[in-house]
Amino acid sequence: MTAVERGAYLVTLGGCADCHTPGHFLGRPDATRHLGGSDVGFEIPSLGVFYGPNITPDDDTGIGSWSEAEIVTALQTGFRPDGRGLAPVMPWRAFAQLTPEDARAIAAYLKHVPAVKNKVPGPLGPGEQAPAFVMRIVPPTAPP
Repeated sequence: MTAVERGAYLVTLGGCADCHTPGHFLGRPDATRHLGGSDVGFEIPSLGVFYGPNITPDDDTGIGSWSEAEIVTALQTGFRPDGRGLAPVMPWRAFAQLTPEDARAIAAYLKHVPAVKNKVPGPLGPGEQAPAFVMRIVPPTAPP
């Protein structure tokens, strides 16, 4: 199995398309824009709204300018090449447990998928108006 094939397997198993493919949360994943960014955001109280970004190798709207090493770093540390932290809903702590080979395989696959030109909204701060669907995380009104 090649690194790209292994990466495709791990991306599928990791559910990456769930948060990073348009239409997934609306029950109609758009296979023509696989991993091209979500059209539904997560609203986290006091933090804002986060849309799963385009993780295809498009230079303008995706991660095309990121090196494979930068992708691995983001997966395993939770920080983008520009130093900004990934959205709180990104399960990078789980991805940090990958072997170095598996993390590099995911990066190789993400550099290999067809580029999709799709700019997603955000991130948006608390109180900013979301331009697309949002899933709201609602804290309990009383401790359990």
